[in-house]
Amino acid sequence: MVRDSVFRTIMAAAAALLVLVSLPAEAQWKWKDKGGRIQYSDLPPPAGTPDDDILSRPAAPRRSGTTAAAASAAASAAASGASAPSAPVVTAGAQAPKAADQEFEAKRKKAESEVLAKNKAEEDRVAAAKSDNCGRARAQLRTLDSGVRVTRTNDKGEMEYLDDKQRAAETKHAKDAIAADCPR
Repeated sequence: MVRDSVFRTIMAAAAALLVLVSLPAEAQWKWKDKGGRIQYSDLPPPAGTPDDDILSRPAAPRRSGTTAAAASAAASAAASGASAPSAPVVTAGAQAPKAADQEFEAKRKKAESEVLAKNKAEEDRVAAAKSDNCGRARAQLRTLDSGVRVTRTNDKGEMEYLDDKQRAAETKHAKDAIAADCPR
């Protein structure tokens, strides 16, 4: 019993998914081009395509900036074979390009500010790392200059004392780090 209800639920979900997937296919134009080949597109066929060659039209044409009446007027003009281009239809949607430009500008400014913020965060991170390296190098140089015996761990994990040559190399390394990372 439970298995049947689960199966029915899964089948209903699969059927709903198939219906949703096929919805964009309804907004397709189908026509024969000049060579006789069948073409499919979400845009109408090119101007001058005879009405006989248009095999299917979408149920509800989706055109930005025009109303359904303007779309049907354009379709009827194309169906009547009007060869002269029609004047553009001005509707309330004509304000949409200005709004789209403003939206685009807002998105562009937001993207620029995000890039600037990202660059600033990277600069801050690098500055903090340099400051930390500077402090460590100065502390190392103070230790080396103090004359205290300094040890380090060798490859075998044993502690060994720095000789004068190694101490001079470590001092030079600390001074180079200070020159590179500390502000002057």
